[in-house]
This record gives sequence, structure tokens and C-alpha cells, in this order.
Amino acid sequence: MLIKVTDLSLARGGMRLLDGLSFQLGPGEALLLRGPNGIGKPTLLRVLAGLQAPLAGEITVEDDSLTYAGHLDGVKPTLTVAENLAFWVSIFGGSNIDDALQAFALTALHDRAAGQLSAGQKRRLGLARLMITGRKTWLLDEPTVSLDAEAQALLEAVLKSHLAAGGAVLAATHVDMSLPGAKTLDLAPYRATGTVTDSFDEAFL
Repeated sequence: MLIKVTDLSLARGGMRLLDGLSFQLGPGEALLLRGPNGIGKPTLLRVLAGLQAPLAGEITVEDDSLTYAGHLDGVKPTLTVAENLAFWVSIFGGSNIDDALQAFALTALHDRAAGQLSAGQKRRLGLARLMITGRKTWLLDEPTVSLDAEAQALLEAVLKSHLAAGGAVLAATHVDMSLPGAKTLDLAPYRATGTVTDSFDEAFL
């Protein structure tokens, strides 16, 4: 099992969002998060990524197995497309960025400054980083934002390849994604109510 969540509770801005959430994700599995706006999909992904502490519950993951792609693309505008990916290679190891460039149709933009890219191209560059991390479990927050139909097909092909290689995908998305065997987790039944605490400091968790 790559990730196991047991009786998880979480909050944002002092407001409880989710209570009693449990699920697990194994190699080759994809799980799509659903639920109305404001229910806590991005917060859940941030908690799983270790960027925010949960209120309660247990998260069990393999060491160095998660990577997170949020709304921000993580692109350095003054670096070229290739230099951006090379930076991530220096963080995660490895030496080859060609597969990532090709998978997201960025090869022809190899030497272009990231600041000169369109919104869709920047999004593809940010997602290409996933292939360089070597991490098994990908946490994705609305990954298709700014992607046209062609770019979305490229993303789905990368995700399918990742799953086929034994990786896992947990994605919050409003778009129907064509992923083999993908399951859906509706967060609505886990919606919580009320505040976390009367403490001013803890209202900014």
C-alpha cells in the first residue's frame, strides 16, 4: 500500500472541513476526489503532502514517495524550459529531461524562457516536473487547468504510463479523466461543521 488514510480530520482558516475520512491507495491505482467547492479538496492534498498538519487521524506513506502539484506551476520565469527541468533534476536526482520534454510536447520550446510561455505551456512545464521526481504517488490539484484538449490527452497518457509502472494518482478534478480503473471518492459525506478552536493563533492552521 502506497498511502493509507485513517479517520482523518482537517481544517482551513479555523473551520473544520472534513471528519472521519479513511481510504487507501495502492500501486497502479487512481483515485479522483469529488465534492462541491469549498469542501476541502486542496486542503486534503496539502495535508497528505505534509504541507499542513491534520486535526486528527493517521496518514501512512512510504518515505519520499509523494509529490504534489498544486495550482501554482512552480516555474521560474527567467530560466528556460530546459533549465527549469534541470533544476528539478538537481533536486530529485537523475540526468535526463528528454522524456519529460517529449511527453508534454515541450521539446520545441527547450530554449525558451518560461516567462514567455502561454498559460497552457507553463502548466505543461509544471506537470512535466512530475516525471523527474521519481516519486510513486502523485497528488494533483486540478491538473487540467489551462490545458486544451490536446494537452489534456498528453497528461492522461503520462498518468496512464505512471499507473502502468506501479505508480499511484490522487487527483482533485472537475474534469472527467480517462484513467484505467480510476475510482471516485466523494468527500460530501465527510463534510464537517464548526470551528477548530477559539484560539486566534490556531485559526490560521
